[in-house]
Amino acid sequence: MSQLTPTDVAARLGSGLLSFPVTHLTEELTLDEKAYRDHIGWLSEFGAAGLFAAGGTGEFFSLTPAEVEQTVRAAVEEAPEDLPVIAPAGYGTATAVELAVAAERAGASGILLLPPYLTEAGQEGLTAHVKAVCDATDLGVIIYNRANAVYDERTVEKLADACPNLVGFKDGVGNVEQMVRLYAALGDRLLYVGGLPTAELFALPYLSLGLTTYSSAIFNFLPRFAVDFYDAVRRGDQAHVVDALNDFVIPYCDLRNRAPGYAVSIIKAGMKVIGRPAGPVRPPLTDLDDVELEELAALARKVG
Repeated sequence: MSQLTPTDVAARLGSGLLSFPVTHLTEELTLDEKAYRDHIGWLSEFGAAGLFAAGGTGEFFSLTPAEVEQTVRAAVEEAPEDLPVIAPAGYGTATAVELAVAAERAGASGILLLPPYLTEAGQEGLTAHVKAVCDATDLGVIIYNRANAVYDERTVEKLADACPNLVGFKDGVGNVEQMVRLYAALGDRLLYVGGLPTAELFALPYLSLGLTTYSSAIFNFLPRFAVDFYDAVRRGDQAHVVDALNDFVIPYCDLRNRAPGYAVSIIKAGMKVIGRPAGPVRPPLTDLDDVELEELAALARKVG
C-alpha cells in the first residue's frame, strides 16, 4: 500500500469509515503485540477504508518512539494489502521528523501529524513545524487540528501550496466557522476527516462541511454498528442515525464524559465487555470502574 501516491492514499481514506485501533497492553503495561495483531486481523473483516495505528485512541501519547514504530509495523504486516495504514508523528518538531522517518521505515502509507507537545505556538511556528515533517518524508501527511495546533485557513492554504504531500486535515476542535472558511479556501485539495471525540455524534452535520469520513473509536468493539452508522450517514438516512444516537451514542458519550481521558479508556472498556480485552490504559489515564463497565456492557448489548 505504501507504493500508492499520497493523493491515492487520501482518496482511499475518504471513501469509507476510518479505524483507530487501541494499542494492546499486558497487565504489566508492556506492549502485547500478539493480541494487537489479532485485533487488527479481526477489524480487517469489517471493511474500514483506512487504519490509523497508535493514534490518539491507540495511546500515542503514552508510547515510546520505539513502541510506536513496533506497533505501526505490526499493523502493516497484519492489515490487508489494500488497507492503508497511517502512522502517527508528534511532540516537538525534531521528534516528529524522526517519527515520520520511522513510519516510512515501518511500511506505513501515510502520517497523521498530532499537535506539538505542551507548548503553544503561533501560525508561523505551526507552519514551520508541519513543513519540516512534510519535507522529511515522501508519505502523505494529515494534520490534526486540535488543542495547541489550531490552524487558520491562511496557514493551511500556505502549507498546501508549499507541501504537495500535505493531503489531509483532521478536525478535533468543532469550530464550524473554521471548517467553512477552510473548505471555501481549499475545496477538494485536501481530505477532511472528522476527529472530535466520539465522531459519530457530529457525523451528520459535518458531512455538509466536506468531511466525508471520520475516525471511529467505537469501531474497535462494535464494528458492525459503526459501519452501519457510517453508511446511514452517507446515504442521508436521518431516521437510522437519530435512532442510533438515542440508543447508544448519546448515552455512551454521557458515560465517556464522567472523567478526563475516558474517551480512550472507554474504548478499552468496550473491548473488555465484548470479550476481546486489550489490557489497561497506561497512566496518566485511568480505567472505568466496575459499575461503569456494567453500564457500558448494557449499552453494547442493546445494539448487538
